[in-house]
Amino acid sequence: MNMPASSNDLSRLHSAASDLFSGVDPEGHRLTDEQVAFFREQGYVSGMRLLTDAQVEALRTELQEFFDPGHEGRELWHEYHTNESGDPDNVLFHALGAWRIRPGFHDALWNPAFAIPAAQLLAGPVRFWHDQLFCKPARHGGVVAWHQDYSYWTRTEPLSHLTCWIGLDDATADNGCIQYIPGSHTWNLLPITGLANDMDAIFQVLTDEQKEAFRPVPVQLKAGEATFHHPLMVHGSYANRTDRPRRAMVINVVRDGVRSATDAPLLAGVPAIGQGEALDGRFFPLLYDPSSP
Repeated sequence: MNMPASSNDLSRLHSAASDLFSGVDPEGHRLTDEQVAFFREQGYVSGMRLLTDAQVEALRTELQEFFDPGHEGRELWHEYHTNESGDPDNVLFHALGAWRIRPGFHDALWNPAFAIPAAQLLAGPVRFWHDQLFCKPARHGGVVAWHQDYSYWTRTEPLSHLTCWIGLDDATADNGCIQYIPGSHTWNLLPITGLANDMDAIFQVLTDEQKEAFRPVPVQLKAGEATFHHPLMVHGSYANRTDRPRRAMVINVVRDGVRSATDAPLLAGVPAIGQGEALDGRFFPLLYDPSSP
């Protein structure tokens, strides 16, 4: 496997930097009509295998370097938190920008196994928004509190976003797998109530009807499997007290044409895109256009 060293910012490269995802059969990863319909009705669809065992292992190797705060490329992160909770007994490693730093995480954006289902669910061309890493160490991994992704993304519009959560370990209810509130993608946009500490802070802003419908469904996945969800889907994950880590990468995308809703930079370290202008350029590449040959 040809995996070059990444001392440069890979955001300048809008194609594969390695052969990690070469040979992927596009048709083998297309969602069925039933899966798409389930997503429309419930707000998520899960269980698709997007990574082979070899690809998972390559990404784990790159990820391990990121846990050392002195790693090469550390200046390229948009956000980097060795523990976003601030509590050493409830650790949540959370970072944005891995695609700029290592070739495996970079190339995962162009993986057809991801891009083709994303285009189906967005019903159009897929443009990159940003990536994330969410990692919970063994025995003292913290929570990701209940939230809607778009609550953090209102600086872009219209709401035509999609999240893909990919397990780099087996994710179970015991070690803090992602959990959904089915149908909550039809709810109103909720205020931000925090991400890394109080799991139940969201209840302060729910209506009585929403509280009644709050019935979490754990999405248990094998390493390399993924789940896609709607930007208004209420989701979260509980603490990891098992003897094994729970690591995941997240790819957030938009349908091509989504615009900036602000004159401020959309991500730390990224040049501003004027209010009303479509996301484009070096940091927001087009990943896949289903209409292209």
